[in-house]
Amino acid sequence: MHKLIVAAVAVLLFSCSSNKNPHIIIKTNLGNVEAELYPDKAPKTVAAFLSYVDSGFYKNSSFYRVLFIEAMASDYNTGIIQGGIWQSNNKKAIALSGIVHEPPNQTGLSHTTGTLSLARSTPGTANSEFFICVGDQTGYDSSKNYNPDGLGFAAFGRVISGMDIVRQIHKQPANGQSFTRPITILNIERL
Repeated sequence: MHKLIVAAVAVLLFSCSSNKNPHIIIKTNLGNVEAELYPDKAPKTVAAFLSYVDSGFYKNSSFYRVLFIEAMASDYNTGIIQGGIWQSNNKKAIALSGIVHEPPNQTGLSHTTGTLSLARSTPGTANSEFFICVGDQTGYDSSKNYNPDGLGFAAFGRVISGMDIVRQIHKQPANGQSFTRPITILNIERL
């Protein structure tokens, strides 16, 4: 009996430790998106993002920005959607400390379709605002076309379920780079 209990505990511990990558769910008014985060590759970025999730910062926030790649030609297959607390709690977003930049050449993460990454201006200024790639956007890895410093954006996760919802959000009406009506993020939670 003792050996059976030890074996059961070992199986339970193995199954819990085998999924070292935390999962989150982004609940929107258009549907849910599940993503896996990579703390082994981008530990500071993931830790900060999860601290915002755990603090409830993303409750009633939004996806408010959209970019279409190919000279902004409304190509629904390539671009990004950007969200966070900027519109719902601008003062909180401004007050948050910047996160130490973990560039793609350090993490090995590339901006391919479904990648979650932090929005920023200069290195160390990223905080609560994030984006999801629609289509491969490897220019965000290091191109000086997107950041004069050429250090890219800090990728930290990938959509594993709900990319159809991401594409649906990407197709919503927009005026330039802003959605006509922001898409509500009801909450972001750990799974």
